[in-house]
Amino acid sequence: MGRRIKDMLIADITSRIGDVQDMLVVDCSGLDAVTANRWRMAITKSGISVLTVKNSIAKNALARLGVEGLAGILSGPSTLLWGGEDVVALSREISKWAKELHGLKIKGGTVEGQALDAAAVETLVKSPGRQELISQIAGLMVSPGQWLVGALLGPGGRLAGALDAVSDGEGDDQE
Repeated sequence: MGRRIKDMLIADITSRIGDVQDMLVVDCSGLDAVTANRWRMAITKSGISVLTVKNSIAKNALARLGVEGLAGILSGPSTLLWGGEDVVALSREISKWAKELHGLKIKGGTVEGQALDAAAVETLVKSPGRQELISQIAGLMVSPGQWLVGALLGPGGRLAGALDAVSDGEGDDQE
């Protein structure tokens, strides 16, 4: 393959990937053609992009984009995956498929520029996703107010009500 064609391929790959920094690398060479096609169509419907490309070309394209850490992972049959709601959702979806399709193996990935091996990707699967984190943070922000309301409605609230009643009664005596 000539240098000019390689440069065109690298330009195409960089335009497809864009500014994505979070991606996974899998080996889908153990899948038969029909299963691989079914898998690709299903994950594409989930908003996940799939790209199988020669490793040296992928390394050059990723280097141009500033994605580091995948050089060691990009050996042997490799397919790049990116997209989905966030990297946790991506890893969950691919992990689910890897359990279902025995020929699909997760090799690793990158999250915010840091390389992950297959074990780290499995750990990522167990962590909360973006929406789950937002709901947890919102719950933590609301909890002090809930505690205060609970305290006012509980025994402290009854004491406050009794003091209010006593103060209202004293105000009537002074008039």
